[in-house]
Amino acid sequence: MSNIKDYFKGAAQGLKSLVQGMQVTGKELVTPKVTEQYPENRGTLEISDRFRAELTLIYDAEGHHKCIACGICQMNCPNGTIQLTTKMVDLPDGKKKRKLDKYMYDLGSCTFCMLCVTTCPQNALEFSNDFEQAVFTRDKLVKQLNYRPEPEGEPAAPAKPAMDPEKLARIKAEALAKAAKIKAEKEAAAKAAQGEEKPATDAPASDASNKTENNETNS
Repeated sequence: MSNIKDYFKGAAQGLKSLVQGMQVTGKELVTPKVTEQYPENRGTLEISDRFRAELTLIYDAEGHHKCIACGICQMNCPNGTIQLTTKMVDLPDGKKKRKLDKYMYDLGSCTFCMLCVTTCPQNALEFSNDFEQAVFTRDKLVKQLNYRPEPEGEPAAPAKPAMDPEKLARIKAEALAKAAKIKAEKEAAAKAAQGEEKPATDAPASDASNKTENNETNS
């Protein structure tokens, strides 16, 4: 009896899933079709901003990029799409600094996982939505992202906001009070240590005087 119930229960479930599938198919059957007349509509074609087509470096208006050649994007790339080459340059103050020499990117092996963009500490990378990347040879898919000539001079650092004078005075007062408190605690600890040492030094003297009195009494 139970086998018959299971049979009809399974048949009912199968019929239900068939009806649900036919509903989805029926909706798509009557949905208007959209056909893009590419490349005739290239001028009016709209591509979503979230579409990932090609990795690029972000340049500012002066031609500087934010890449510091830390290599985090290269380490996080799952299939070796990114290869960085660095160089050491001399700064005006005599120090040396590592800079980006070549940023090589292989579009043909990119999985568009966006790990390089999300893990970049300088926000120096982004994906463009230019989908027209078809070429006849794979060699042309290997691109150097820092293709622009480097402008002379370092990018200007953002100016730090001036601190409020009242806030600065309050911070200085708190620092001085903290230093005075620490000094007072040290002095108190030193005095306490000296007070504990005095009875220890006086004990032998008292013992010696007691011995002298005992000797005089015996004699």
